[in-house]
Amino acid sequence: MAIDLITAINVAAIAVMLACLYLVFTLRSKIPGGVVGTQWRVLTSLVTLFALGYFVTPFFSLLPTEVIKLIVALIFFFGAIYVLITVRLIYRVIEELTS
Repeated sequence: MAIDLITAINVAAIAVMLACLYLVFTLRSKIPGGVVGTQWRVLTSLVTLFALGYFVTPFFSLLPTEVIKLIVALIFFFGAIYVLITVRLIYRVIEELTS
């Protein structure tokens, strides 16, 4: 049985997210408290949420269209929050390094 392109992409995305989840939890113990620690906990939660979302993608064909639209919208929304937090965190790190 040949694996179609969509299934292959889903499997690859899930594998990448599992690697990210592992890295996020591994780094968690090395992150100091304060603002960075707080932001890292939020990022950890978002990566966990994304990983769960990616595990749902193989079952999209079983879900009603409205549920799929809601899941995609939530992934986009939380993805935007993830990017915002990441950019702000990098900005703060660069500020610290250059001051």
